[in-house]
Amino acid sequence: MATDRILDGTVALVTGASSGIGEVTARRLAAEGATVAVAARRIDRLERLAREIGDAGGRALAIESDVTDRSQAEALVERTVAELGRLDTVVNNAGVMLLGPAFDAPVEEWERMVDLNVKGLLYVAKAALPHLLRFADEAPRMVTDLVNISSVAGRRPRAGAAVYNATKFGVGAFSDALRQEVTRRHVRVSLVEPGAVTTELSSHNRPEVLEQLKGRFEDMERLEADDIADTISYVVTRPRHMAINEILVRPTEQSD
Repeated sequence: MATDRILDGTVALVTGASSGIGEVTARRLAAEGATVAVAARRIDRLERLAREIGDAGGRALAIESDVTDRSQAEALVERTVAELGRLDTVVNNAGVMLLGPAFDAPVEEWERMVDLNVKGLLYVAKAALPHLLRFADEAPRMVTDLVNISSVAGRRPRAGAAVYNATKFGVGAFSDALRQEVTRRHVRVSLVEPGAVTTELSSHNRPEVLEQLKGRFEDMERLEADDIADTISYVVTRPRHMAINEILVRPTEQSD
């Protein structure tokens, strides 16, 4: 890895890091010099990721955590600070997308989305804020970042995505309101809203929903996880006086 990397001396926490955007973001932040805590439920994948980051010259800590459990989310943040010494960047990436018409959707799917996309994100943010506020006053960067991953679905409601829309609109509202509370203390709260990305996010849907999604996106050149990781890296490597409040990133061919 190169020397004089912009995130040298900082610590980042990435949730949902066992695959997709979270995994690639962890690699990208490590390449920028951050020590990275990677969190998810699949510890085997996290441990492999941590080894690979280490082999590339970085440092990573794998933490098994289900952030829908408030005590686990709080323990995740506290362990990160206890073992790595500080906390400068949090990427609230863990999420689930379960689509389909609302009238016959299993309520359990709605509960899963609310629990992870909203409550899990809130639990991590709440636990992290005291540390982000503290380390925003300390070298090396004198600024800290909370990046919440939303979706184009947080901008525009769409039939078949009612509750997913609700969760992502909620993430956007929370992020901007919180930003107004802490921005003068140099804690930057940013919202990243990806469009169609090639990850396993859609794979958790029912078979009939998967077929509909395939028809919608099969002729489109979708984004890759690395495109979103590159966006997140851009957000958190800006100079102290510059905050990226919100970024919507769609594939060029995606019209809505």
